[in-house]
Amino acid sequence: MPSWALIFLIVAVIAAVLGFSGLAGAEAGIAQVLFVISIILFLAFLILGKRGP
Repeated sequence: MPSWALIFLIVAVIAAVLGFSGLAGAEAGIAQVLFVISIILFLAFLILGKRGP
């Protein structure tokens, strides 16, 4: 999931450079949500002592 957040972040930066502000904002929002979800899952697995796939 962090890789998806990184991909969306890169797309957002490219869209911002090209002037697509609406698309850049949406992609940045998706990247933020995916990053937060991946951090929460990482902490949950760390606390529970389980390993991811």
